[in-house]
Amino acid sequence: MRVIAEQNGSLILFCDMNKALIFKNLIEEITRNLQAALTAAQNTYDIATHEDNKAENKYDTRGLEASYLAGAQAERVRDLKETLTVITNIPFKKFNGDDKIAMTALVEIQTGEKVNWVLVLPKGGGQNVNFQEQNIKVITPESPLGQLLIGKKNGDEFTLNSKEYCIVGIF
Repeated sequence: MRVIAEQNGSLILFCDMNKALIFKNLIEEITRNLQAALTAAQNTYDIATHEDNKAENKYDTRGLEASYLAGAQAERVRDLKETLTVITNIPFKKFNGDDKIAMTALVEIQTGEKVNWVLVLPKGGGQNVNFQEQNIKVITPESPLGQLLIGKKNGDEFTLNSKEYCIVGIF
C-alpha cells in the first residue's frame, strides 16, 4: 500500500482494490452523463420535430437549428456509449515501481507543490472521477499529456506548457 495523503487525521491509502473502485466510480459517472445526454437528445429531437418549429418562411431557421442540436446530442450519446463499453471491458493492469506508463496506468504527477492524478485510458479523455477526495482526470494516449507520459517511468521528468513535471507514482 502507498500513502496518498493525510486527511482529517487519517491516512488515505491506495492499493489495487482501490483501483477497481476508481473504475467503478468512473463507470457510474459516465453512466450518469449518458443518462443526462439521452434525456437532452430526446428533448432536442422533440423540439426539432415539433410542429411549432416548422419554418414559416425561408429565413426561419428554428427547426434547422434544433435539428443540428439534436444531431450533436445524438453524437454525444454515441460517444458516451462507446466510452462506457470500452472502460467497462478493459482489463486494468497492476503496475509496479519499474513499469513504464501504459494503458490503464494511474499516474501521480507533481509540478512544484501541486500533485495531479491521471488515469490513462483509450477512451473517455476529459472525464473526471473523484476518489477519496482526489480528482482523477482521464487522459488518452493521443492527448498532449498522454503522449508525454506513455513509456515514461517513475521519477522521470518532462515539460508541458512551460511547466516542469515529475512522475512520482505509477499504479
